[in-house]
Amino acid sequence: MAFDATRFAQEFGAQVRAVRKYEKITQMELAWMVGLSDKTIRDIERGLPGPSIGAVLKVAQELGIELAITNPLT
Repeated sequence: MAFDATRFAQEFGAQVRAVRKYEKITQMELAWMVGLSDKTIRDIERGLPGPSIGAVLKVAQELGIELAITNPLT
């Protein structure tokens, strides 16, 4: 099965928004916490595939969102 970057971006963005709101953190506060712009946080939450993998990892780590890489050969 091929990796679907658009689907990942949309699902990850929805998860980020849900956790951020649950924790009562604004987009601006999250941006400051991870050293990114609030525009990048908005883009991530909208599911746009533009933000770098580094930005995605910073946000995931800060919010406690677990990302997994699976190896189809095992």
